[in-house]
Amino acid sequence: MLLLIPFLPFLGFVVNAFFGRKLPKSISGGIACAAIIASFGLSAAAVWTVVSSHHAIEQTAFNWISSGDLDVPFTFRLDNLSSLMILVITGIGSLIHIYSTGYMHEEPDAEYARYFSYLNLFAAFMLVLVLGASFPVMFVGWEGVGLCSYLLIGFWYRKHSAADAGKKAFVVNRIGDFGFILGMLILFVTFGTLDFQAVAAAAASTYAPETAGIGVITAATLLLFLGAAGKSAQIPLYVWLPDAMEGPTPVSALIHAATMVTAGVYMIGRCAVLFSLAPTTLAVVAAIGTATALMAGTIGLVQNDIKRVLAYSTVSQLGYMFLAMGVGAYGAGIFHLYTHAFFKALLFLGSGAVIHALHGEQDLRNMGGLKKHLPITYWTFLIGALAISGFPGLAGFFSKDEILWLTYSAERPNFHRLLYLVGIVTSLLTATYMFRLVYLAFHGERREGAHRSAHPEEEEPVAHAKPAVAHHEVAHGTPHVAHGTSHGPTSAQHGSRLHDAPPSMAFALIVLAIGSIVAGYIGVPHAIWGNNWIETFLHPVFLAPGAPHEAVAAIHHDASTELMLMGLSSGLALAGIGIAWYFWRRNLAAADAWSKRFGGIYTLLLNKYYVDEIYNAAIVQPIKIISTGGLWKGVDAGGIDGAVNGVGLGVRAGSGALRRLQTGSIRAYAASLFLGAVVILGYYLWL
Repeated sequence: MLLLIPFLPFLGFVVNAFFGRKLPKSISGGIACAAIIASFGLSAAAVWTVVSSHHAIEQTAFNWISSGDLDVPFTFRLDNLSSLMILVITGIGSLIHIYSTGYMHEEPDAEYARYFSYLNLFAAFMLVLVLGASFPVMFVGWEGVGLCSYLLIGFWYRKHSAADAGKKAFVVNRIGDFGFILGMLILFVTFGTLDFQAVAAAAASTYAPETAGIGVITAATLLLFLGAAGKSAQIPLYVWLPDAMEGPTPVSALIHAATMVTAGVYMIGRCAVLFSLAPTTLAVVAAIGTATALMAGTIGLVQNDIKRVLAYSTVSQLGYMFLAMGVGAYGAGIFHLYTHAFFKALLFLGSGAVIHALHGEQDLRNMGGLKKHLPITYWTFLIGALAISGFPGLAGFFSKDEILWLTYSAERPNFHRLLYLVGIVTSLLTATYMFRLVYLAFHGERREGAHRSAHPEEEEPVAHAKPAVAHHEVAHGTPHVAHGTSHGPTSAQHGSRLHDAPPSMAFALIVLAIGSIVAGYIGVPHAIWGNNWIETFLHPVFLAPGAPHEAVAAIHHDASTELMLMGLSSGLALAGIGIAWYFWRRNLAAADAWSKRFGGIYTLLLNKYYVDEIYNAAIVQPIKIISTGGLWKGVDAGGIDGAVNGVGLGVRAGSGALRRLQTGSIRAYAASLFLGAVVILGYYLWL
């Protein structure tokens, strides 16, 4: 059963990759959807087996690597943590596949099949990642989702910005993967195995927490965290994620919600025993997560592209998850990963419905007044915005409050209280920028054509132009004629044709909206008379194998303090909504005045702290200069090519001298023979 869970979407990839161009869209899309839905059904059955039996399931396909002391079977293991993950991946993934059948419908048949083949392959590799029983098996999925992100982000590969974004994601993730590989090597040298269970048992029995200096566990976990920072877009490797918006909107939902960006959080949870032995690493994880959450939140506050606001929101929410991991609240981090999958997928798919209705428009300054035209999209999007803001009673409220409370209650009061303070400020920012988006997009009057992009080539080609040929040209980077981007008819010309999400898209939005409401109730805290089932469910996974499964640490003894902090976070969420209402619903002029009054800060945030420019000046250009002037022109062309060319020139010069002796003239040959005989005879006569 475990092998079939990733195999079914992989089979869907094979069928669409090799035969999809010859199939009608209904068949190729249906195959992809059926594969992931069947995988979800198998996942649910497997999880039921684990929950009912209270035992993990293992299944070995074959002995993969056997070399000296290294023995790696290709084994899948389903326990409580991977159970939650496969349900999220296949469940949310199924909804995104169904949504995509409507969103990508205007693509040509071959491109449509190519898109769904990549989508299925992505899901297959992500399932391998979370089911792998060892580091190498996880790494297969780890690299596989990196490959698929490159293919999906650069899906419209004839468009330069999309191709560049795909390459950027691939290169930045390779930096993190370098750390991941080094961490694996240290663990193998130290423990002689790479199986998760065996490493955790050996580490727990051999090592005490490394409180001073950087020992072997701290070094290994810091390197593993570098890999996690790349996959899950944390400082300094977060820069690829906002550019991932160049892919189709359902791809953004898949990457940002349920799959790739959660891989780093999952990996730390899977290695919780190791990280718990390295307090220095945990402090680094918590600090970087908190800094990332705050930095991304401030950038999201001023972005004008609807998808980029959500992209920086994802980076910020991932920071919350790493904050939880860094304070040792592994269950709370995974809980937020789970709830975030619902409302972030909902928000991205809702933004896709808006872009769908506006024929490619993504600039919030050109929207407004969509509430009455797109009621399903509006109400579902509003639920997602409330959930991510931490509105009481919705999914995000429970998981975010759990993280903040456990951060406040952690063992190092001064350090962790500072992290808590930054966390609640970020919570205020989250509510503010999310409802800025809601008010600018859905409320007020239509502002179609109010702003033209200074970089129209960066706008996303969307699969909804008529006729289909026009879209095909747009999607492949040719001039935007007859398409609703800034090169063609604006949304104003299409205003009379605004339409809500079609059934396949609306279905996904409604299901995700329901999930964004109810998903958090598996983690109702003890302070409000819940039993926090998810924390109890996940707790054994974070202990060393064989360790007694003691009750979850009773950190909830001070219910009054927890209730007070819960009220504070709820108040900040409402305050953020109120700030957004004042500036971007009631008084837009005040928002413009503040942006001018604090023009320097506004410009800094609008340009994302110039991090890309700094990286370009400090890293990309020096590497380019060294590569071009030194390695290429100096070493390659000057040294290697020079040596090879020098040998050739030497042979050529010698050949030219020899050629003069070989004239082909019989008289010259006879004269040379006579001369040679005279010289020899003269030599002997002289002797």
